[in-house]
Amino acid sequence: MGWENFKRITFRRKKEVPGGLWLKCKGCGNLVYKKKVEEKQHVCPECQYHFTLSASERIKNMLDKGSFKEMHTHLTPTDPLQFKGSKTYKDRLERAQKNTGMKDAGIVGTGNLESRPVAFGITDSRFLMGSMGSVVGEKLARITEHATANRLPLIIVSGSGGGARMDEGMLSLYQMAKTCAALERHDQAGLLYISILTNPVMGGAFASYASVGDINIAEPKAIIGFTGPRVIEQTIRRELPAGFQTSEFLLEHGMIDMIVSRENLKSEIAKILEYCAN
Repeated sequence: MGWENFKRITFRRKKEVPGGLWLKCKGCGNLVYKKKVEEKQHVCPECQYHFTLSASERIKNMLDKGSFKEMHTHLTPTDPLQFKGSKTYKDRLERAQKNTGMKDAGIVGTGNLESRPVAFGITDSRFLMGSMGSVVGEKLARITEHATANRLPLIIVSGSGGGARMDEGMLSLYQMAKTCAALERHDQAGLLYISILTNPVMGGAFASYASVGDINIAEPKAIIGFTGPRVIEQTIRRELPAGFQTSEFLLEHGMIDMIVSRENLKSEIAKILEYCAN
């Protein structure tokens, strides 16, 4: 029997899975359905890992629809020191602005949370790691002063893994004192400040406005601290305990008041606002 008598076999073309439907979770390493993650406010349905959110996404999730009114949108960072590293500060700013659509890492304004008026600020870790330069510090100080003048509770959501922005030198470090001074006046007026700590909150941001809330709330497994564990271990020459600088570790040692999953954050804050209403 020759080869010509064999029936020709045809193969069906393999169907390709459309791209963008699945995400790899950084927490458990599993592939998770993107739509399910989005439905849970970008939280992994398998291990509860909290994916990074943009400032606009957090505003949408935390404040009542259409209630947010942004303030101080005209403030734009400059390069006062003409800082040059592997890349110039000006180039880094322009790249961050292009990638995020933001002028700087901070957004402030007013809105409603479960129909209660609040002053609201947020730093976005996608913009130079959410670091605090002159514009971010000025915006946070101004929204705090607005909250004080109008007797509003203040909520600041921190995603400031870069701490103080050293590209601006002392002008950046000044913001630590400025924001804390404004928050002290807000406190002296008998008003509520709720600080929300996300992953990560480090450096000068944590050492100033982010850690001095009347109530400090962290998302699960967020990394929070002043400096990284490697630097600390080299300084004290000791191995750090397991889970050091996670929100769970800080709660156990009294550095924060609550850990709240993102899905429940709005409702929990609403309860606090109700309980602490003037």
